[in-house]
Amino acid sequence: MSVATKGSTVKVHYTGKLKDGTVFDSSENREPLQFTVGDGNMIKGFDTAVSGMEVGQDKSITIPCAEAYGDKRDDMMIDVPVEQVPADIKPEVGMDLSIQNQQGQPVPVKVVHVDEQKITLDANHPLAGEDLVFDIKLVEVG
Repeated sequence: MSVATKGSTVKVHYTGKLKDGTVFDSSENREPLQFTVGDGNMIKGFDTAVSGMEVGQDKSITIPCAEAYGDKRDDMMIDVPVEQVPADIKPEVGMDLSIQNQQGQPVPVKVVHVDEQKITLDANHPLAGEDLVFDIKLVEVG
């Protein structure tokens, strides 16, 4: 039986849920997710869970936010004076936007507050602060 170990290229099917059961992502009706165990491209808790699994094995795990996308950080909340908002953008709470970081790379943000003086943008990962539940099935070890 093939076992996933550090450095193995694996394929898994998964369903990711919040603690309340809300599904935020799934490979159902798609190709399985392929990655290399231990290469740092997956959240730590997911990577750790797959390591040691055998092909065909199912597992359900809860990943604390510290091993997923971390806690929500106050320093990721950005206040922008309304006069700096481009004229073609009419910000509303819940709106997804993109800003550029200091290196010129796009950063996804969500509008969380709007008033006459400023808008507040949340640059935290959408799943920051959340414990995540994953149902995982190891499909293949390459």
